[in-house]
Amino acid sequence: MERFTLSRHAASALDERGIELSWVERTLVLPTRTARDPADPRLLHAFRPVPERDGRILRVVYDPTVKPWRVVTAFFDRKESREG
Repeated sequence: MERFTLSRHAASALDERGIELSWVERTLVLPTRTARDPADPRLLHAFRPVPERDGRILRVVYDPTVKPWRVVTAFFDRKESREG
C-alpha cells in the first residue's frame, strides 16, 4: 500500500532541490520532530536530519488527514539546527 503521494508542487520541489524520495519517506516514517502548520491545522511538518546531506534538516509538510498522505512540499530548513 502506498504511504504517501506528492502534490505537483512537491514533485517539482524535490526535483529542483535535489531531495530524494527515500529521504522524504524516512522523514515521514521516523521524524525526529513534528509540528502543526500555523496557517492550516490539517497539515503537519515532519523534521529529520539527512546524513547524505551533511545532517541538514529536511522539513516535509504533509496532510495526514487523507489516505495516502499527501506531501505538499519539502525543503532543507535553514532555521532548524543540525543534530550531532
